[in-house]
Amino acid sequence: MRNHSKKSFFILIVAFMVFPVNCFAQPDEDIHEYIQAQGLIDVRTDFSDGAHTLEYLIKSAKERGIDVLFINDHDRKVLEYGIRPFQNILKKRVEEPSINKNGAENYLKMIEEASKKHPDLILIPGAESAPFYYWRGSYFKKTLTVCDWERHLLIIGLDEPQDYKQLPILHNGFSTKYYLSSISAGFFLSIALLILGLFMIKWKGIIRYSGIVISVLALLLLFNNHPFKSSPYNQYQGYQEISPYQLLIDYVNSRGGMVFWNHPETRSGKAKLGFIFRDTLPYPQVLIESTNYTGFASLYGDATTIIEPGNIWDKVLKEYCSGQRENPVWGISSADFHKEGGAGEKLGNFASFFLVKSKSKKDILDALREGRMYASRGYVPFPKLILEDFSISDSETSQKAVMGKEIISKGYPIINISISTNDPEKGNSVTVRLIRSGDLLETFSAETPLTMNFKDDFFEAGKKIYYRLDARDIRGRRLVSNPIFVKFQQ
Repeated sequence: MRNHSKKSFFILIVAFMVFPVNCFAQPDEDIHEYIQAQGLIDVRTDFSDGAHTLEYLIKSAKERGIDVLFINDHDRKVLEYGIRPFQNILKKRVEEPSINKNGAENYLKMIEEASKKHPDLILIPGAESAPFYYWRGSYFKKTLTVCDWERHLLIIGLDEPQDYKQLPILHNGFSTKYYLSSISAGFFLSIALLILGLFMIKWKGIIRYSGIVISVLALLLLFNNHPFKSSPYNQYQGYQEISPYQLLIDYVNSRGGMVFWNHPETRSGKAKLGFIFRDTLPYPQVLIESTNYTGFASLYGDATTIIEPGNIWDKVLKEYCSGQRENPVWGISSADFHKEGGAGEKLGNFASFFLVKSKSKKDILDALREGRMYASRGYVPFPKLILEDFSISDSETSQKAVMGKEIISKGYPIINISISTNDPEKGNSVTVRLIRSGDLLETFSAETPLTMNFKDDFFEAGKKIYYRLDARDIRGRRLVSNPIFVKFQQ
């Protein structure tokens, strides 16, 4: 009996040593001394449709305290319209400067050389992409309209020229990847006509001449309908729903990059473009329709509603919490910068702040991928609102989580918020909205610096929820956080 007791006591001691987390609070593994790096996403240079050189942008960024520039020149910017049945031969093509027109090798080399020259500023290459558009109306009736040409995605983190050359977008060169899905009835018809024409050439007289004409027409049709295109879609097929965009998202993911929906509530999509009309309606629904993208522009030059409590962003985040989505979706601030003073904006008005251990390219990309950042809108040269702290603690353990992270909670969540600004003017009142899983939980108003700890008396074992916040001050400055997830454990 004594030996049995000793054996049980020994097993109990070993169990405590090997599995201490079952009996004691977990160590505080989520609290880190993060530093904040200020970055600008979607900055255009004169390599495509930007007004300034990269050197000018770097100089301006340094003067304004920017740590990171994400360069997002256009990957390929082309409009084509042709006359059937030879729409790919008898056509009008308008192409503007872009990465693939001027050479992806040259583009990446420009950024690489600038990075070596300015090691104190992080430069990250990428592209803005409009992978698909379609035509509506008639050229002859003067109602020709290009649709969805302004439906844009931001691509970040592709470092190889071949990655840009093989993007599955319209007019991006020859490709053998999609030939099976690109073969049309016109392709088979042209082959049949070619065979007929070659057979008729063997005869004499008018049959021979007719065979020559048919063969020439067949060759033209064959070239017009060739399937070796950069995308399985074309601009004459009409609206193709989310498919062309999902194809691009999956392609970029397969090469280790990230994709963000840009300005989904654009107000600039209706205009006259030369002799044609342009029509791109706001497209916030794509956040629901598409999958596996990294995030979207939550703040940019237009007014945004999809970040309001209970709107589309919250619907997507709740899909993630319920297991319907594999990954959450993060919000960024999109600079959409082309020219200093253009549309009344300055370089630095729309910034994203990253929580990193060190100011390095790898840490910035990791923070972007993991949601450790918040979107900001300010007015250069005035100071911005700074989110000094947004974290969640467990009232029962020492665990703590920051933006983009998930905490396993055994008690009521405690939300820690601290907002400041180095604005020399007094009386800067800021209003903070705390949102829990799409519902407006609390609204706070106070002068900066604002510091508070809010205990939410909510607990439901096994449920996953999230908290996020947005804040704005009386001067129109704003910030929007990314969510922190809480999984309740019995």
